[in-house]
Amino acid sequence: MTDSIPTLTDAQLRVRALATLKQELGMAATLRFLALINQNPTDYVEISRQIYEDQPLDEIFSRARQNWKG
Repeated sequence: MTDSIPTLTDAQLRVRALATLKQELGMAATLRFLALINQNPTDYVEISRQIYEDQPLDEIFSRARQNWKG
């Protein structure tokens, strides 16, 4: 993830994510991807495991502390 991106509102995040998907995948594949997400339940725990599986826990927490806005 890029650290230089400022915190985005939900609407800004949606627009940016869709623009990125469209740029990388094209419109047809972006629409197909969105349809897949909407028709199948998403296991966010499993996705998180896959994203963080090779990262040390202290590194994950360090990044979380750097990005915490609480």
